[in-house]
Amino acid sequence: MLKRTHTCGELSSQDIGKEIVLNGWVDRVRDLGGMLFVLVRDRYGKTQVYFDPAADKQLYESALKLGNEYTVGIKGIVNKRPEKDVNTNMSTGEIEVMAKELVVFSESETPPIYVNKEDDANENLRLKYRYLDLRKEKLQKNLMLRHRVAQATRNYLSSTGFLEIETPFLTKSTPEGARDFLVPSRLRPGLFYALPQSPQIFKQLLMVSGFDRYFQIARCFRDEDFRADRQPEFTQIDIEASFVDKEDIFAVVEGLLKYMFKQAAGVDIQTPFKRLSYADAMDRYGSDKPDTRYGMELKDLTGYFAGTSAAFLKSVCDNGGVIKGFTVENRAEKYSRKKLDEFTEQAKKAGANGLIWIIKDKDGIRSTIKKMAEKELQSIENDGIINSGDVMFVVAGEQRSVNKILGQLRSQIIRDEFEKLDGFDIMWIVDFPMFAFNEEEKKLEAEHHPFTMPNLSDLEMYEKTDPLKIKAECYDLVINGYEMLSGSVRIHRKDIQKKVFEMLGLPEEEINEKFGFLLDAFRYGPPPHAGCALGLDRLVAVMCNEDSIKEVIAFPKTATGTDIMADAPNIVGERQLRDLKISLNP
Repeated sequence: MLKRTHTCGELSSQDIGKEIVLNGWVDRVRDLGGMLFVLVRDRYGKTQVYFDPAADKQLYESALKLGNEYTVGIKGIVNKRPEKDVNTNMSTGEIEVMAKELVVFSESETPPIYVNKEDDANENLRLKYRYLDLRKEKLQKNLMLRHRVAQATRNYLSSTGFLEIETPFLTKSTPEGARDFLVPSRLRPGLFYALPQSPQIFKQLLMVSGFDRYFQIARCFRDEDFRADRQPEFTQIDIEASFVDKEDIFAVVEGLLKYMFKQAAGVDIQTPFKRLSYADAMDRYGSDKPDTRYGMELKDLTGYFAGTSAAFLKSVCDNGGVIKGFTVENRAEKYSRKKLDEFTEQAKKAGANGLIWIIKDKDGIRSTIKKMAEKELQSIENDGIINSGDVMFVVAGEQRSVNKILGQLRSQIIRDEFEKLDGFDIMWIVDFPMFAFNEEEKKLEAEHHPFTMPNLSDLEMYEKTDPLKIKAECYDLVINGYEMLSGSVRIHRKDIQKKVFEMLGLPEEEINEKFGFLLDAFRYGPPPHAGCALGLDRLVAVMCNEDSIKEVIAFPKTATGTDIMADAPNIVGERQLRDLKISLNP
């Protein structure tokens, strides 16, 4: 075998005159009629090789048979490129290799997708031939960054006393918010394992076991509907520590991310991260994961309409509702009536009865409510709430609903109307509510998860009267509008854990069935503990400026949970089903 002495991204002017061997794939071939140039590629880069018929005609004629994606070994001499041919966009652009020997390790048919350039290939086609897609420079860079992130995680957490400990893949089904993937047991017919949605219970048990600093780059599984930032199997950086509070977890995470961004991406990020309460985030941005780089904060306009003659707005004010809106700068000339109607439909889909728009252009103020609220609009203009060239979107109604509708519209406009901004907008979201009310089932449910410590003062004050006012000792980390981390101080007292379960309406039999082994462990001196889980896939996607986590996962699934390449999921044989005592209903 003609084994490589250098990679295809390694050679420079310092290697001129050396005899070297390259191994890689043929990226492209250029026949200039008297000289053949071949660009050879591996994951490290590309090197230009040329075949000169004047030096070796037989070798040149062999090289004429090369095609894209042939796998080759080439021995040659490193030469300096002519000054006019230097390529400053390539790390090897100052040199080229004059071939002296060629070995074709394997030939390639014409690939069904482009490998040597980015194109708009159908996603299903890309996933079917993922092994070819992964040869592309962009995906290789993404996965190399992912490797550096994982490596930095292990280095940093290990250096600060954390131990990497694996937890089981085959475990018990527990209610954690999404459907479990189930695995039938052959040895215990009729019983099922579940793949873990997270290592939550096991990492708490490790705290009970005395391993006071745990981490794991953990594989997790959730049978839920897909989005750009969801896959049925994903990876999280799991962290748990004993004898700590949330400030200690913040310090660990901020130190980890500062080290990780520097080591993996060469980026300096500022710590400590800014903090925003859940209530402020919802009130100012209509979202608990805002991207604040774009501005467009929600403004409360209720006071302007307290005495309005517009009946529907006065009714909202009189019944304790709010009138709020946000401004999109410099869009007055760009938004046609058709576009404004599209925004109105989006607001209605989010739950609004309608959408008020206000535009200030060269002709003054235009609005859907100008005839009925001209005085109020004049006051808004005079106070500088809207400036020349701006468009303002306004919704009236119950406060929580208004915040949510405007937040969704704001996020949609950022996605559709703005170019991506550089940099990283990083913040902690704190003081989440402990409970939410499930309208369908008419009962409380955990906003985070049922092992989260409630604010004990709130619990004492509001347990019987208004449990929705109880705040939780939990926290999220948001980067560029994506929830990147979720965590909490955990309940370590049996009495509080039992009380939370009871408030959630879980009967004692169900509590013992689903969580008995955790509660049993809490009988034996559990320490105060806290932790978090950081989404590795989402983090790497944001660092790579990708919209979808599929672009940073080697072999992702489609939106329907299918692996097109491996043809999974698929049928299994009757014998396997019989062994598992499973029959399929027609």
